[in-house]
Amino acid sequence: MAAPMELSCWGGDWGLPSLHPESLTVMAYAKFSGAPLTVNTINNSWRAPKGDVPVLISEDIVISQPAKILNFLRKQKYNADYELSAKQGADTLAYIALLEEKLLPALLHTFWVEAENYCSVTKPWFASRIAFPLSLYLPGRMSREALNRILLTRGGPPLYSLTEVEAQIYRDAKECLNLLSKRLGTSQFFFGDTPTTLDAFVFGFLAPIYKVCFPRVQLQEHLKQLPNLCRFCDDILTCYFRLTVLGFAYFNEIKTQAIYDYLRAVLQRTCMLHMGRGRSNAAAV
Repeated sequence: MAAPMELSCWGGDWGLPSLHPESLTVMAYAKFSGAPLTVNTINNSWRAPKGDVPVLISEDIVISQPAKILNFLRKQKYNADYELSAKQGADTLAYIALLEEKLLPALLHTFWVEAENYCSVTKPWFASRIAFPLSLYLPGRMSREALNRILLTRGGPPLYSLTEVEAQIYRDAKECLNLLSKRLGTSQFFFGDTPTTLDAFVFGFLAPIYKVCFPRVQLQEHLKQLPNLCRFCDDILTCYFRLTVLGFAYFNEIKTQAIYDYLRAVLQRTCMLHMGRGRSNAAAV
């Protein structure tokens, strides 16, 4: 009997099973390969694993980073790439490198560096899932790490100012999206009718850009001009994550109603206590 496998990752919203690109990549690959993962979403930092997220745990084995997790799943006979040719395998590595070099910096900037997006969406969303008092500073640390990662890969000559870096990373990202759209064409997935590792990585990068409601959306606007990439994301969400997303939505609805009922009960008790004290004071007079 195979050892149970648990994946710890950030949770979802806006119709996504996770907002975190790396978590989405692993979750998608597990769906494509049939790997029986138990997904544990991080709701507070005390339960969060040390180091990078997502993290796969199987007995005494702990693995982080999507590429390493996917390699582990392949060794357990959960392989989404068994029908690929050697050339297609090489193309997979090349396109993943393209995603990490050209698209990831703009994705990080959209979530963690663009001030309006960070303050109104990213920071409050992640802070709500991190226990106090770490919620006060951990999102800020994640933002600084994202900026440092961008500058490490894009901050050298001839780009010296942050404004120049920002302009370049969005040009690169839009070019990458165009290349992905051209490569996908009218196919359902990047190598035909069956999803593979490349589809998992592309979905993990594109879905947050496509779905999260940010006030500053220049990358999202460009993506929505490429209907085959939008259809690609929608198809994966519908075919592989529909029950997961519906479960999140139902849980959030129940949780919201429970909070409302609790607050209403507290308010009613407060009013009754206040009225009771008022009557007691009146009787005393």
